[in-house]
This record gives sequence, structure tokens and C-alpha cells, in this order.
Amino acid sequence: MYAKDKYGPEYVVEVYDQKTGMQGVLVIDNTAIGLGKGGIRMVPDITTHEVMGLARAMTWKNALADIPFGGAKSGIKGDPKKVNKEEYVRAFARMIKRYVPDLYIAGPDMNITEKEMGEFSDEIGTLKAATGKPTSMGGLPHELGSTGFGVVEAADVAAEFTKLGLSGRTVAIEGFGNVGTFAMKFLTEKGAKVVAVSDSKGTIYNEQGLDYEKLMETKAQKGTVTEYSEGKVIGAEQLFTLNVDVLIPGARPDVITEKNAAGVKAKIIVEAANIPIPQDVEKELGKRGVLVIPDFIANAGGVISSYAELEGYTPEKMFSLVSVKIRKNTALALERMKDNDVREAGEIIAKERVEEAMEKK
Repeated sequence: MYAKDKYGPEYVVEVYDQKTGMQGVLVIDNTAIGLGKGGIRMVPDITTHEVMGLARAMTWKNALADIPFGGAKSGIKGDPKKVNKEEYVRAFARMIKRYVPDLYIAGPDMNITEKEMGEFSDEIGTLKAATGKPTSMGGLPHELGSTGFGVVEAADVAAEFTKLGLSGRTVAIEGFGNVGTFAMKFLTEKGAKVVAVSDSKGTIYNEQGLDYEKLMETKAQKGTVTEYSEGKVIGAEQLFTLNVDVLIPGARPDVITEKNAAGVKAKIIVEAANIPIPQDVEKELGKRGVLVIPDFIANAGGVISSYAELEGYTPEKMFSLVSVKIRKNTALALERMKDNDVREAGEIIAKERVEEAMEKK
């Protein structure tokens, strides 16, 4: 049995499809504010425990974002480079169809794109099954950059709060997928200097700054940022201890731990990834004066975009909504924080909203 508390989870659904070999899990954590909303990720080492943690994070994220969604998350176990993604996604859709879309609406997450969201919706039999669908299906795909845009808006508010400002500040970004690429684009537009970026092959570093267009071209042509000619290649782990103003962990969970936290030199950490730092380590960083903007505040752009999609908004109206909500919620948490703990302040606000909805329900 899995641990529960007064908030949830309401459903933990583990599925296996004998024909394809697909294994997956759906966790619907709390639906007091609205039906469960959270993405599907596909990774070889997914666990139910991890998905439960991500679903709870979605409960707080959606509540703090002040949109009418509850928290949920799902995962498919598989290496996206080795399995038939469409076959796995469609099998997963069939196995959880009884919950969609009345209790759960899917979205894209790690290794899942607008293409798979279209396939998922097609298999379920309704466009309401998922957000982040292709524009041809009436979607606002996350490939528009809503999550990366929201991360930068949160970083901007944090930089203003610390009197740093983003213009001219140095930034290191872990991950150069959908979130990392757009985070770099919007940071560059705000005048920040991105000096390091990583992908699965390693980290490219240039203290003078990396060129966004050239880096995108390198990634597209050669498949990795480490082939970028104007910088030196360092190990993936070294990115987290670079001497930068802002650090953006944007790929996997638990990348800054008690083992490397002492080496962190950034003044601000903005969590683009889900659960990139254990909470006890976040608190220790806070005591050292590092301002950590937690995942459920910083990366809520994607789920706000999902709400905009269901409401039929244009991309322009969606980006405006993301900006307003992310900036407002980041500032609200900063105003209410104590002992430099933004997560605790954000969770208090989110819990107040969830508990109020639970009482009404």
C-alpha cells in the first residue's frame, strides 16, 4: 500500500498491457478544486513513488496558479528511443480510459510531445482528453514555449526581489529540451547572459556567454550542445557548481543534493524541472542565502497554458495569462516567505486554497 494523507492520493492506478509490454501508472492526487491535471512522462526508470510525488506537486501548482484544476500525474515506463512511442501511448490511453476526461486530463511531459497528445486524445475518442495537442486539433502545444516562458517570468520577479535584475546576469541551464531552449530564448531577450547549457551528453560552458541561435543550430544539426564550437565541454554535474548568478535545473529530479549543494554558488535557483532538489536541501540552501523558486511556482506555465487551451485562447492571450499569473504568484510567495523559504510560503497559500475547496466539496 502507498502512503496517504488528508489531501490524497484519491487514485493510484498501475497498468500493464500484455500485447505491447507497456507498463504505466496514473496518480490522481486531489480533485477538490477541479479534475486532475498533469502530464504524462516516458522514462525507463519511472516509479509509482515518483509519480505520486509529482502528482502532489501538481496539486499545489494548480492551486497556487489559481486555475480550476486538481493535481494528477502519469508515467509510462520505457526508453523513448527504443520503444514504439505511439504504440505505448495508445496502449496507456486504453488502459486508463475510464478516468479520462471526467477525472483526469493528460498533458505532455518528459519525452512526450504534441504528437503523442494527439494520439492519446484520438485513442480516448475526445479532444478533451488532453491538452498540448497539435494546433490542427485545436491545441496550444507546449512547443510554443509556455513553460520556459513562465520560468523566466519567475526568474525575473526573483531577480527584482533580490535587487539584482536579470539584465547582464549570468545563467546556467540544465537541460536543453522544450523548457531549456525557450528559457534561454526568453532570458536572452531580457538581457541575461547564458554561460552554460547541458544535455544528456554533457555541458557546454563559455563564461563570455553562449549564442542562442548558434546553439540551437548546433543541437539541431549535431544532436548535442557539446558540439558547440565556442566553449569548453565540462561534465553534466559541474553545471550545478558554476559561478553564476542564476541556476535553472530543468531536467531530472534530485540533481542538487546534500552531496553537491555545498558547491552551489548561484544566488537564485529557479526550478524548471519537477523536484530537482530535495526539500531539506532547499532549506539548507535558503539558510545560506540562496533564493530558491520552487518547481510548482516556476514551471506552472505549462498547466496555465493547458487551461488557456481548454478555454479556447489564442497563443497571444495564453502568454499574457502565463505572465500575469506566474508573476503574481511568485511575488505573493516571496511576500509571505519566512527564513528565505519560498516553497513553504507557496505551499501554505496552495493548502489554504485546497482546504477551502475540500470543505466546500
